[in-house]
Amino acid sequence: MQTILLTGAAGFIGAGVARKLLQSGVKVVGIDNLSNYYDPELKRYRVQPLMKDKGFVFHESDITDEEGMDSIFKSASYSAVIHLAGMAGIRYSKDHPLEFEKTNVGGTAVLLECMHRFRVPTIVFASSSSVYSGNVPPYSEEMRTDTPASVYAATKKSAETLIHSYHKLFCLNAAILRYFSVYGPQGRPDMSYFRFINAIEDDKPIEIFGDGKQKRDFTYIDDIVAGTFKALQVEGFHTYNLGGGSSHSVNELIEQVESGMSKKAVKRFSDPDISDIPASSANIENARTLLHWAPTVSFEQGIQATIAWHRTNRELIRRLRHE
Repeated sequence: MQTILLTGAAGFIGAGVARKLLQSGVKVVGIDNLSNYYDPELKRYRVQPLMKDKGFVFHESDITDEEGMDSIFKSASYSAVIHLAGMAGIRYSKDHPLEFEKTNVGGTAVLLECMHRFRVPTIVFASSSSVYSGNVPPYSEEMRTDTPASVYAATKKSAETLIHSYHKLFCLNAAILRYFSVYGPQGRPDMSYFRFINAIEDDKPIEIFGDGKQKRDFTYIDDIVAGTFKALQVEGFHTYNLGGGSSHSVNELIEQVESGMSKKAVKRFSDPDISDIPASSANIENARTLLHWAPTVSFEQGIQATIAWHRTNRELIRRLRHE
């Protein structure tokens, strides 16, 4: 039976990937430092059901801890690493650049060196559509990605290049997955849709940066999990866009939430953020052709499922810290 090392196992995407792996009969060793970037209670909520599965082992550990990672790599023989751990948040990265560099770049270097020493052949890495800043959408994998507009994007691109160097030096199989605006139940509280749903539910104003016309290729969590799982088949070095297939503006997102909740939002507009990009959309032909992957959940279906989860879990959500 295969054993996969999964970093960021308590994260929004990580917990979903862990469930998918376990359902497929794969053993999972999960790592997460349960950082307080957002309330760790939500991370524990995601991990708790996984702990009931005998195929799941969890380590509360940090990928930047060289001794800790060495011990975890010694504890099992891994067929692959799915690397989802990292500091997130474009705006947050502007004020905490060294944290992002330490975790997203330094932590990736620690993992790669462990993989080399312990002869783990394959890595699947969670990158971001933000690396495409400066290009005109729809974004394709062949575009230049050397003009990042945020510290977050710069660290994701740096991690990509580190992985490529290990591919060249040591024949590491690598799938770089550039995720596009992932959303869905159990998502991060700092994400726009999470904030919008809560604010509308509580009759509070929602903050919109800019005019709300900026567009994103929203991608439902279940589709992202499926694409990440399929990427384990990678041979060589490949980069794949995983996007939802169509773009929607922030204003459209608000309208969908309003419709699903049968309630109007109170809007408050703020100055646009310099690191924000006006539009993002994915060319997903590589993923369709090589991974045999395509999104299956429409924007409307995904938003309704997300609202349903929020309504079912109001007690949990109210307990979460939202600063």
